[in-house]
Amino acid sequence: MAAGSAQVGVLAIQGAVDKHLAMLEQLDVAARRVLRKEDLDGLDGLIIPGGESTTISKGLDRLGLCEPIRAFGRAGGAILGTCAGAILLARECENHPVPTLQLLDVRALRNAYGTQVDSFVAPADAGDEGGLSGMRCVFIRAPQIVDPGPGVEVLLRVDGLPVLVRQGRVLASTFHPELAGDPRVHALLLGL
Repeated sequence: MAAGSAQVGVLAIQGAVDKHLAMLEQLDVAARRVLRKEDLDGLDGLIIPGGESTTISKGLDRLGLCEPIRAFGRAGGAILGTCAGAILLARECENHPVPTLQLLDVRALRNAYGTQVDSFVAPADAGDEGGLSGMRCVFIRAPQIVDPGPGVEVLLRVDGLPVLVRQGRVLASTFHPELAGDPRVHALLLGL
């Protein structure tokens, strides 16, 4: 999907929705909020933002969006999940599990780095592929990605741990790229 012609939705249940929309605007991408299954119509990509995974999971269920988002992903729609969004994309979740969309072959460990007061910023490890090294990664009650399946590619690490992964047209980051003001992860979504 090329910037300028792409249509990307941002799940608007909770999280830094406006920051994601601003990042997409910076990349010259038409973007809209998603709160109903009809909002997925015509989208090339979808962002599931961070926030509180239990709240977002309950909102997905209440709004009847679980199956439409699964169908969007299975039909080849590009998806980026950040922080809680990564948890929701996983095949399973540990540490106070929530229902997941099972679109990404990983386990997500909720709050693996600690609570809100344990939030931190760290640079990505040097040597990562795809022009992403040195990215400033903002972690807030962040999950860890563990046990990636054979089809999951690790794109970025911090302290040796995977923090950005891809499986087909699904991306998941355990950090918040929208808070660092760095458009490279969002640009990667457009490249899918």
